[in-house]
Amino acid sequence: MFRITTMCAALLLGACAGPLLRQAPAVGEPLAAVTATLGPPTAVYPAPDGGQVLEYATAPFGQFTWMAGIGPDGRLRSYEQVLTGEKFATIKVDRATKADVLRTIGRPAEQSRVRLRNYEVWSYRYKEAGVWNSLMHVHFDEAGVVRQMMNGPDPLFEVRDRNFW
Repeated sequence: MFRITTMCAALLLGACAGPLLRQAPAVGEPLAAVTATLGPPTAVYPAPDGGQVLEYATAPFGQFTWMAGIGPDGRLRSYEQVLTGEKFATIKVDRATKADVLRTIGRPAEQSRVRLRNYEVWSYRYKEAGVWNSLMHVHFDEAGVVRQMMNGPDPLFEVRDRNFW
């Protein structure tokens, strides 16, 4: 039983840590070299300037998503881990759309609804300040515009057995 559990854990960690273990591509490399280095992306989003954004997500359980910005010339112009407080702060409430959020931070780990306001909620696992296991919740109205963002602790990492008494 221990051997099976260990093998499953190793496989899951390998799948989640894929981009962690690879060397980052160099800015200026052509798209073919980027995908040769990083492998196939988990999603590709069109950029407003005619380029594209390649997503390398570890969701639903991972806390990291890397985005590779490819310019209209087919060359890498940026590569960064985007599930950070700083990157979340670039999403403008009352202006950003679902397409903007996907291009900025990629696909969510979870999706839910808030019926009272009829909001769709996308939740992202991340390390707040690089330390705390957190979830960022991005709330969209019916038109797909961000109306609210809230963060809090990630219950996936909460200790369930607290026998203090």
